[in-house]
Amino acid sequence: MILPASIHATSAQLSRHGVAYSTEIATAAKAQGLDPDLLAAVAAQETGGPGSNAGRNIVGDGGHGHGIFQIDDRWHSFARSASALDPQANADYAARMLRSNLNRYGGDVRKALSAYNAGSPNATGTRTTWQDGTTLGYADSVLRHYRQIAHGDDRATVADVGTLRNAAAGAALCQPAPMPYLPPPPLSPPPVMPPENPASSQAPPQSTDYSSAIDPDAA
Repeated sequence: MILPASIHATSAQLSRHGVAYSTEIATAAKAQGLDPDLLAAVAAQETGGPGSNAGRNIVGDGGHGHGIFQIDDRWHSFARSASALDPQANADYAARMLRSNLNRYGGDVRKALSAYNAGSPNATGTRTTWQDGTTLGYADSVLRHYRQIAHGDDRATVADVGTLRNAAAGAALCQPAPMPYLPPPPLSPPPVMPPENPASSQAPPQSTDYSSAIDPDAA
């Protein structure tokens, strides 16, 4: 398959920062108008682990998490299908979930990530302890991976605004694919599941300047 030049360039950039399945992630991010570094950071958090940005295509979480993005078969019928372990289908599904959350929460990346993990925009979610002893909630841990992937510097606490604004301008040139409507999350924290026959909606391009989302105390 011949990849569009933009996908090839994005994939190559992700690979340079240790991202596995970079082509699948770049393709899914472009389809939904997402920052590919952010989507790659979710994969790194789900199946890479602290200090690794290379997600793995595995079954985890006691047999319930499927694929690079660990789609949970207790809440998502997709995860119970053979497609769940197809890297491209898994990345596409995760990208739709993240885009839907960003739309619902007004582009607030921290809330979107928390909802992806725990079903609630205000949840701390899964805690991860990094090699330096820092324990972070889910959203902050994803954003630490994001800093590594986007900037190659785990110590960074403020995003490179110029670089990210250029990326945002590029993302604005493509229209995201239609997104399913997802109902508001329940009071309990299961992840949101897209309906089997989603209604289409027009999603705005997502800004990729996440400087304000980074908690300096969580660096």
